[in-house]
Amino acid sequence: MTAKQDLAGRRFDRLSVVSEAGRTNSGKVTWHCVCDCGKKTVTVGVSLTTGNTRSCGCWEIEQRGKGLTKHGHASGGKFSPTYMSWTGMFNRCVRPKSTAYAYYGGRGIKVCERWQGDDGFANFLTDMGERPAGKTLDRYPDNNGNYELGNCRWATPLEQARNRRRKTPARKMA
Repeated sequence: MTAKQDLAGRRFDRLSVVSEAGRTNSGKVTWHCVCDCGKKTVTVGVSLTTGNTRSCGCWEIEQRGKGLTKHGHASGGKFSPTYMSWTGMFNRCVRPKSTAYAYYGGRGIKVCERWQGDDGFANFLTDMGERPAGKTLDRYPDNNGNYELGNCRWATPLEQARNRRRKTPARKMA
């Protein structure tokens, strides 16, 4: 186990860390923070240090949230499953600090231009429709291809498992 970092007094994007809040059920340290917008929030420390949490939620609403309220995908700082799928896709492919970046953007997988920028979510919603319950975004028929209209579907966990990239066996060192 590594030593706990004291984040009190540090700043991460829009969040100023005030004090330790406790631990999650899995033992991760949580921190009381104040956002530049004035809202108080509690977040996991590793989310702060990796850049996965940048604000209380106001940053995402401002940067990627144009049209979310209009389309009914943001309410009280909470996002719809469809929006969360779009954000996850975007982060995996574009943000090197994302824990999954190495498996997506790091391998050259991209998000089509239509699904990026100010109208990116609105275009994604038009192309893919609402995320059905019990399904997630899947690259199909080419699971090594980019995220784009002709290569994406809403899939069940079983469909996703059947479409998984084959792992090559590790080489033995001589």
